[in-house]
Amino acid sequence: MTETARIYGGSLYDLAAEENLTSEILGQMEQIRTLLRENPEYERLLSEPSIPQTERTGMIEAAFGGQAQRYLVNFMKLMCEKNLLGEYSGCLEVFKQRYYEDHHITEAVVTSVCPLSEEQQARLKEKLEAISGKEIILIQKNDPSLLAGIRVELDGKLLDGTVKNRISEISDRIHHAAV
Repeated sequence: MTETARIYGGSLYDLAAEENLTSEILGQMEQIRTLLRENPEYERLLSEPSIPQTERTGMIEAAFGGQAQRYLVNFMKLMCEKNLLGEYSGCLEVFKQRYYEDHHITEAVVTSVCPLSEEQQARLKEKLEAISGKEIILIQKNDPSLLAGIRVELDGKLLDGTVKNRISEISDRIHHAAV
C-alpha cells in the first residue's frame, strides 16, 4: 500500500466516520472496485490526459452521481483530477482496515481441500470469534495438496491443522532425531 493510498483512503474514512456513513461508503467502494476491475478500459479512459479533465469528472458524475454517496463521488472526481485513480484499490483497503478496526472485525483466510459446509463455516467462525474477540469474516480457499484438515490465517497468525503440515512436522522430528 502506498503513502498516497494511506492519506487519501484515511481522509475519506475520517470524513465518512464524522458523517456516520462508513458502512454505506465501504459497500459502495467495493462495488465500484469490482466495476473498475471488470472494465479496465473505463479506468484507462478516466486517466487519459488527452480527454479534458472536466469531461472525465463529468463521466464519473454521469456513472455514479445518482447512485453512490456524494462524498464518494467527489472523492473519485478528486482522484481523477489528481491522476490518482490507480490508487483507488489501495484507498479502499485503507478504508476497510480502518472500518474493521473501529468495528472489531477481522478476516480469516481458511484453506481446506474442499469447500466447508454451512454448518462447518458457522462452527469455525464461532470458535475463531471466541479466540480473537472480534467478528470474523471467513474467506475460503481450496488447496487439494493439503490432503485433509484446514489452515487458518488470522490476524497475522497461522493455525495449521492440515495433514500435510502434521506429516511435515513428523518428518522434521524424525530427521532431527536421526542427526
